[in-house]
Amino acid sequence: MASLLEKLTAEGGGESVRFLNDIVAQLWPHINVAGCKMIKEIAEPMFKTMLPGPLASLHFTKLDLGHVPLELSNLLVTKTETDGIKLDLNVDWAGKCDIALDASMIPTVGVRGVALHGRLSVLLGPLTDIIPLIGAAQIAFVNPPVLKLDFTGAANVADSDMIDGAVRSVIMSIINSMLVLPNRLMIKLDATSDYFKTQIYPLGILRLTVEKASGFAEEKQSASKRFLSKITRASPDTYCNVSVGAETTWRTSTKNNTTNPSWNEVHDFVVTDMNQCITVDLMDHDVGSDDQIGLAVTTVKDILLTGGKQELSMVHKEQPIDGSVSLSCKFYHFAPDNSSFSASDHSGEGRLCGIATIMIAGVLGIPGRREELNPSVVVTWGEKHRFQTAMKTDAPGTDISNPSFDQSFRIPYSADMVSGGGQSFRIALMNKKDEVGSIDIPLSDVLSAPDMIVQNNFGVGGGAAVRASISLRGLTAADI
Repeated sequence: MASLLEKLTAEGGGESVRFLNDIVAQLWPHINVAGCKMIKEIAEPMFKTMLPGPLASLHFTKLDLGHVPLELSNLLVTKTETDGIKLDLNVDWAGKCDIALDASMIPTVGVRGVALHGRLSVLLGPLTDIIPLIGAAQIAFVNPPVLKLDFTGAANVADSDMIDGAVRSVIMSIINSMLVLPNRLMIKLDATSDYFKTQIYPLGILRLTVEKASGFAEEKQSASKRFLSKITRASPDTYCNVSVGAETTWRTSTKNNTTNPSWNEVHDFVVTDMNQCITVDLMDHDVGSDDQIGLAVTTVKDILLTGGKQELSMVHKEQPIDGSVSLSCKFYHFAPDNSSFSASDHSGEGRLCGIATIMIAGVLGIPGRREELNPSVVVTWGEKHRFQTAMKTDAPGTDISNPSFDQSFRIPYSADMVSGGGQSFRIALMNKKDEVGSIDIPLSDVLSAPDMIVQNNFGVGGGAAVRASISLRGLTAADI
């Protein structure tokens, strides 16, 4: 087996994709119509739940993505370890849009331009010997893309920062939840393709240590801290917000009154792609609101290629500043081995010992009248982990009594979550808000299964069965 270092250095440069851009240009009028419909259906409900005050009533009165298509470049084609095909390519869009949003108590908000930049990953597989040869395409940005909006009207002159930040926040939440790793948009190319064979598991765990920050100037403090420092020589109260790709952000502790904070704090992040960005946002805690001191960025691949240690320079509002942040890390592969579940090296605050992946392919034999069925599946683990598939409705082309869901969920495990071994995965079939039936799959059953994977049509009562897969993976140290 190739070492981690060999895998990281094996990729070559990207290629031109002019033919793809020609296809996108021809398809753009249709992409415009389909994209506008999807944006309206997804964004407006999220405006209502995520935006404050009058902004919550924002809705589209005009939505046109314009005539400028997105552009693709720097294509890299590789083979996955599961014998699929992986395409990585840049996406750039300088859209000339005609978008209008209205809301109560505020003037009409217009958007005339959208700039979007990111690196897209497309997985094609499983590969078969039957046309169309590819079971499904799974699409995702490797990292949250860069998004900029060019507002017109009142939003361009009044409260522009508030409106821009609020609208972009909702749009990025939509993109991250659907189209940024580990989330993928799956399009089945072969209706008979087995959903369990489409799964691409995460690569492993990055155990990241934020060591220290130093050398940043006091003028990067908040205004109140700068004023106070003139009187008392007070220094900033510093902490870091750290993220890997679109994974949940982790915050270090706050080090008070210092321009040379030292943390040496450890946190584990699940890694799905070696090109995921590690972002360290150095902040100054202040009364009322916190202020950014500087931002440092690297990638999982880059820090591993430097031996697991880096001292990163910082920028503030896209301008370089004095100062640096020091990081170190170790990488662990996921493997069908549960020894890490009880190993002391993988216990403690912020550390993980493994991961569970639950895949819900579909349900068979749901009882009841078609017009009364709105099925979904709920997966729970303990009191803190609850996941629910989309709710299905009866529609042309949908077999509502035997619906497909094709959704997966994951549970990163800490040592305390698996201690004792008496826990169970609970899978429940729902009809609207009512539970039709359920089944408990003990953790011990999965641990003892071949390759620590259990796949079955799990009977939940009333003649219905949920087709599900549960996979467990522990950690093994990477061979660098």
